[in-house]
Amino acid sequence: MTCLDITTDHKWRPFKYDYEVPTKVLEDKYEHLKTDEGYEPDGYFKYRNNWYHLSDFATMPERDVTEKWPWQACHADGFFSGVLIEVSKDGEEYRVATYTN
Repeated sequence: MTCLDITTDHKWRPFKYDYEVPTKVLEDKYEHLKTDEGYEPDGYFKYRNNWYHLSDFATMPERDVTEKWPWQACHADGFFSGVLIEVSKDGEEYRVATYTN
């Protein structure tokens, strides 16, 4: 079994709203989130110079979420690396980490 190397600063941060995301990012990367009223209003964040939205992440089985493994969803950058996210209970904040294998 292979171990993951997880890097995080353990800080909680607030999600960004659509008006805080550059228009070019919304148009190029999140066109699928556009509605008649505009873009999906929240759930955006910037990590390591890349913009993400919660819809970019695949959720993990709830049984895997523990105090030692708080990560609720992941986004693969490649075969051996990606981003993990933990969302606060109220859905307003997140913690993020990078994983490598």
